[in-house]
Amino acid sequence: MFTGIVTAIGTITKAEQRGDLRLRIAAPLDPARIDIGASIACSGVCLTVVERGGSAGDAWFDVDVSGETVSRTRKGMWAEGARINIEPSLRVGDELGGHIVTGHVDSVGAVVKSSQVGDSWRIAIRTRADMAPFIAEKGSITVDGVSLTVNDVRDRPDKTCDFMLNIIPHTAQVTTLGDLAEGDEVNLEIDVLARYLKRMQGLAASN
Repeated sequence: MFTGIVTAIGTITKAEQRGDLRLRIAAPLDPARIDIGASIACSGVCLTVVERGGSAGDAWFDVDVSGETVSRTRKGMWAEGARINIEPSLRVGDELGGHIVTGHVDSVGAVVKSSQVGDSWRIAIRTRADMAPFIAEKGSITVDGVSLTVNDVRDRPDKTCDFMLNIIPHTAQVTTLGDLAEGDEVNLEIDVLARYLKRMQGLAASN
């Protein structure tokens, strides 16, 4: 489990296609706190650490990315040189600062508008029709592993929707969201509470 509060930005320094894709990610973490077999969220994708090394503040870790994962995540994110939002899994006693995040990408969205409002950035993301019912104003959503609050939702005639986010300067600085531009893709994970509420609504309607 994760909270969508990014700990560091990592960089993919090596990508090797084996049976699966083996990645080496460098990040300003302490390797002593990265356990082999531990889960770590990489831009919203839960992956398993298979090797690690380096020194405190200059660590690296290896993960295997299956073809299924590659096909369900945004294009280009697993290339050498790509920057990744990093969040280790929750430990007992950790603060729950964002919302409950599983690290399972539900969909890939696209940035359709980006504009500066004051010191912050207002971003509109378009998502598929099957995702629209799970997105609500003032609800939570995970974008590239970052827990965010939805400011507004605008349904479209084709049943897709655009939802608006406000990216404050701090978030833009400590995550990769500050690099987003119109046309960029992002990994999306809906709020787990919205998932269960939609299921319960469907069961109630069928009774």
